[in-house]
Amino acid sequence: MNLSAAMKALEAKGQASTKRTMMKHGAQEPFFGVRIADMKVLLKATGRDHALALALYDTGNGDAQYLAGLMADAQAMTKKDLERWAKTANWFMVREYSVAGVAADGPHGWSLGLKWIDAKDTNLQACGWSTLSAWLSTHDDEELDLKQVQQLLERVEAKLDAAEGRVRYTMNGYVIAVGCWVASLRTRALQTARALGKVEVDFGETYCTVPDATAYITKLAARPPKKRKTARC
Repeated sequence: MNLSAAMKALEAKGQASTKRTMMKHGAQEPFFGVRIADMKVLLKATGRDHALALALYDTGNGDAQYLAGLMADAQAMTKKDLERWAKTANWFMVREYSVAGVAADGPHGWSLGLKWIDAKDTNLQACGWSTLSAWLSTHDDEELDLKQVQQLLERVEAKLDAAEGRVRYTMNGYVIAVGCWVASLRTRALQTARALGKVEVDFGETYCTVPDATAYITKLAARPPKKRKTARC
């Protein structure tokens, strides 16, 4: 499938109701309003096509960018590719899920996540925290720098209150990720969650809420973490 055909297929799956909902959640034009489930139907038709993924992303269309993240060969993504994608993402869903997921599935996710959380741009900061969270979900604990993972928990505890909305959301998500995926740090993550208390973020005219990290981790306390095969969804 070439770029023109892929864009026509995406446009055909766009729904006005989905587009209205996405706009309420901050989606920016151009985009068609395609559900992720429908993107995955297209993905079955195309398979992994790295060249097409790069071309789709460069259209600037939000749906095309999300699909590109699902389609890309994570091992072939260079740091330069990932930096460009993170900086030019159409909206937060692309940055925090599609870009973060493909970064975490490749070799550069952890180092770029650490770089992005120190960026001046809050969009990159949020992308960074999401990338770190995704990395924890797919890498065995033996591969992790557990001291650094804990230090990042301490950073969240110290700095979340002063962070911007999406950064607050993704920092809270990092605490949940540690509690869910890193067995030896689950108790420490729960301590951080309790110290943070209820995290508030202004989502505008939507029904979105911030997950309660304490409740989330406590619910999983009896289960041994089972790592995911891929961070992309």
